[in-house]
Amino acid sequence: MTGAGNHVIPNVHFRKVNGMTKGQHYRAYMKTFFDQPAKAKKRSLARKAKAAKMAPRPLAGMLRPVVHCPTSRFNMKIRKGRGFSLDELKAAGISKAYAPTVGIAIDWRRKNRNVEGLEANVERLKEYMSKLIVFPKRAGAKNVKKGDTPKSELKNVAQNTHKDIIPIKKGPGKSAPMAISEEMKSFKAFRAMRKARADKRKLGKKMKEEAEKKAE
Repeated sequence: MTGAGNHVIPNVHFRKVNGMTKGQHYRAYMKTFFDQPAKAKKRSLARKAKAAKMAPRPLAGMLRPVVHCPTSRFNMKIRKGRGFSLDELKAAGISKAYAPTVGIAIDWRRKNRNVEGLEANVERLKEYMSKLIVFPKRAGAKNVKKGDTPKSELKNVAQNTHKDIIPIKKGPGKSAPMAISEEMKSFKAFRAMRKARADKRKLGKKMKEEAEKKAE
């Protein structure tokens, strides 16, 4: 029913099903998923076939670095990146030509903006190299090259079928409740940030003045 006053007489039909129409029938049929168990089995068989095809390599593919998401809205979150930077490979002692041959992804354009991120990915590379098992390309003692894993360690090697080759370690999470001290109450965050910006801006001028004083 409409409210008081001179309004259009309601004449609705409610002919649409879920707000959808389809051709001359003027209604779309609901799609059912009675084949859900069969689809789940099909996906499981596909995963097993992929694992058998990639064996003994890891199912997750290549090793990726840990990076922070872009923009100030998401930069506190971490995720897998495209590839390791050249500085990270150099710090870990891995050549850029050798890295792709042992399953390490490289991003030639990526640059490291802080020391913490560089060190975290270098540790990730070192952990990967410590667990790496390299099979010879061909059978026979003549085909064993420098860096290949000894034959005694190649027996009964299990394939890594996890989602991530090396899981990404989560941050510390939420801090435990604590009593607010007088030092916390007296701390002025805005003043501290403003002073830090000013010190950074005037650093060059301050260094120049100190150098002139020493010269005198």
